[in-house]
Amino acid sequence: MGKAIGIDFGLKRTGISISDELGIIATPLTAVASQGLMDFLIDIVKKESIEVLVLGYPLGLNGKDTDITPNVRLFKKALENQFPMLTIAFFDERMTSKIAQQTLIQITSKKKRRVKGSIDKLSATIILQDYLNSKC
Repeated sequence: MGKAIGIDFGLKRTGISISDELGIIATPLTAVASQGLMDFLIDIVKKESIEVLVLGYPLGLNGKDTDITPNVRLFKKALENQFPMLTIAFFDERMTSKIAQQTLIQITSKKKRRVKGSIDKLSATIILQDYLNSKC
């Protein structure tokens, strides 16, 4: 498996993570304004030889769709149209934002936790790492 991108889609801001070339370790990359997300992905796919895009799939704890789930499905279709040569995978993202928030509390200062996008890119990293682990 080659490099993969993890995506924690949000209506305003989207967290992005990236794996190593062997597809073993995910690391936070950035958070981007969602309106510029597709342009960002087009650019990084060209530069980084990406093979897989992993899109967090938002479900409630009850397993049902959330308010943003329809938007994420539409975004997946847009990704499939833009990148027909890549694997586009959904991966359950339940609790990733909560885990990311707790992790940030434990490892960073209050000032750093206030930086917009910190939780988003860490959530994307958790989604991608869980996906990579599931492939082992």
